[in-house]
Amino acid sequence: MDFSALLQTTEYDFIRSNPRLGDRIMLLGVGGSYAYGTNQAGSDIDLRGVTLQAPSDLIGLTKFEQYEDAKTDTVVYGFNKLIQLLLECNPNTCEILGLEDEQYLIQSELGKELIANSRLFLSKRAIRSFGGYADAQLRRLQNAIARDTLSQSDRETHILTSVRNALEDFNRRYSGGTQGSMRLYIDKTENPRLDTEIFVDAEYNHFPLRDYTDLWARMRTVVREYDKTGKRNKKKDDTHLNKHAMHLIRLFMMAIDILEKGEIRTRRRDDLPILLAIRRGEYKLPDSTFSPEFYELLKTCERRLDEAAKRTTLPDQPDMERVERFVERVNRYAVTGELR
Repeated sequence: MDFSALLQTTEYDFIRSNPRLGDRIMLLGVGGSYAYGTNQAGSDIDLRGVTLQAPSDLIGLTKFEQYEDAKTDTVVYGFNKLIQLLLECNPNTCEILGLEDEQYLIQSELGKELIANSRLFLSKRAIRSFGGYADAQLRRLQNAIARDTLSQSDRETHILTSVRNALEDFNRRYSGGTQGSMRLYIDKTENPRLDTEIFVDAEYNHFPLRDYTDLWARMRTVVREYDKTGKRNKKKDDTHLNKHAMHLIRLFMMAIDILEKGEIRTRRRDDLPILLAIRRGEYKLPDSTFSPEFYELLKTCERRLDEAAKRTTLPDQPDMERVERFVERVNRYAVTGELR
């Protein structure tokens, strides 16, 4: 597909006319399946990019984080927002720096410089960020399968496991010294719609409110994702399950590249046979569960990620002095139009 020609259509007039975009755009490229190489007939076209901050953002009172156009599924981050996300090795933004040349619709000189400096943002934080995204993808996959194949009591047990995993993940990341406890368990319920239900006994002292709300939000998200209801469209559901499974494996593959090679490779050329086979449903059983071969592939990816995490030469944290110098250089240009 000729994406450059697509930009010239009236649907994308905002790229040229919006004062935040236009010639201020550093990078604009394809996202989603077209970025990974897993697109099929009818795949949506997503565009992702980054634009220079306006002078008033840097020395005035305005604030800009990102521009979104829902109609075309286009997201363009402000430079400072993108840098913050890159420093956390956020998978969705790392992808923007890992495209192949022909996948970029716009590349300014500073945009090329940003790509050339992509390793500057890579660190062992990728273990947590990509691992967290993969865990969430796996949870969605497991929950969707369990909704269709388990009894209500067994489903409740499955939810409990997912919630406990979310709680353990929170506890691993939370570095505070607050004392507290939480017990999650299943018991009989008076709710007429349920046979059994998950209950919680919790006691925390001197617990930061923001962390407390984050903790509950994580567990609430698990339950809400699981309890989504609606008329089942098996063909559509299976398509979504296959896509979830494919992205789960892709996240592991990208994370392994980052940790082993210090590279962001968004288009998965060498991995396409496996990824597309998963998307086509070749790892799915007739009862909509996944085959043992899929779970063996998943275990292999998890093992490789663990090994890569132990061997990686990436730093624990990015070199913030170098990051600061690069950010200052770009933002000075955004204000003065001069590079030095």
